[in-house]
Amino acid sequence: MKIVLISSRLQAFEGLCEHLERGDRGRVVTRQEGGIQDLRLAADHDQPDVILVECSNLDSGSLSVVERVTDQYPRMAIILIGGQQDPEFLIQAMRVGIREVLVAGASRETVEAAVSRVETKLGLRIRQRGGQVIAFVSSKGGSGATFLATNLAHQLGSGGKKVLLIDLNLQFGEAILTIHDQAQSSDIAAIARNIGRLDASLLHASTVKVSNHFSILAAPEDPAQALQVSSEHLNAILDIAVEEYDFTVLDLNRTLDDLTIRALDRADQIYLVLQAMLPYIRNAKRVLTVFRSLGYVSEKVEVVVNRFGRGAEVGLDDLRASLGPNRIRTVPNGFRDVADAINQGQPLAAIAPSGVVSKAISDWAQALLPKPEPISGGLLSRLLKF
Repeated sequence: MKIVLISSRLQAFEGLCEHLERGDRGRVVTRQEGGIQDLRLAADHDQPDVILVECSNLDSGSLSVVERVTDQYPRMAIILIGGQQDPEFLIQAMRVGIREVLVAGASRETVEAAVSRVETKLGLRIRQRGGQVIAFVSSKGGSGATFLATNLAHQLGSGGKKVLLIDLNLQFGEAILTIHDQAQSSDIAAIARNIGRLDASLLHASTVKVSNHFSILAAPEDPAQALQVSSEHLNAILDIAVEEYDFTVLDLNRTLDDLTIRALDRADQIYLVLQAMLPYIRNAKRVLTVFRSLGYVSEKVEVVVNRFGRGAEVGLDDLRASLGPNRIRTVPNGFRDVADAINQGQPLAAIAPSGVVSKAISDWAQALLPKPEPISGGLLSRLLKF
């Protein structure tokens, strides 16, 4: 893989370049003196897979330079080192095609992780398979994304798989309340404060065990502690989670900040949850546009229409016409069963196992679970295998 580093301080990045090349013998790192204005020259001359560019202040002219390059080379990934981290800037960067924005002075390990994510996303590296990561995003508040995330996770656990749900609605997370009636003893902010000690044992000890195979890593009870959790903390947690659990389910908030985008990047499957009403559909179209700008392939994203009724004014054909060629899953309306389960702090399958919503979530879980290998041949052929 070809990488170009553009900086006015090449000597300061010499160690980083060597680190990147040691991390993968297939990488070739080229150094170029300059700044963001030299992006087009590097793209045309070297046509690399990844460009790392140091730039502390991007103005509208600089963004235009980036956008022209990404329009011409959509498969070329640009990683900005030294960019701002406020949500408004991150959205601007994302719109012009920048894949990652790293803080000034980011460690070698942080840059290596960003390059590895880009390699995986572009198919330049074969991903080391661990457990699956599933992300739930709500197109608008009240869509029911948290309820679906927790109950799908419970059903996957009931199927014998080890499942962890991470509540990433860090300020006002309520995943535990929808499915469990016991108080949490730890949360993701506590892990962030002890990130140097993080290992599988600490991760397990910090979760709330809902059932034999299903646990939740809760959001902090104090909203102020949300600021203690960074995208790098999440990355470290996920590195362990995918090795320890068959499924890691992420319940995301609707703010497209660095942490949320990091979670979406790590996800194997994204479920965008909405209801068949115009405000939800309008927001869903905007979110899908963002997903495309982030380079997510259509197979990675599935639209989930919650509380869907066959006689609804907005039907599936209308949704397909509005949202484009995305896969659409529907979950029927079962408000009374859902409300009873939430109010009792119990999984829906325990309250209304034969209800229409329970069946829909069970079928959903079965579709995600690996299929058993078929047994071919008769009794004699099976016996001869021993």
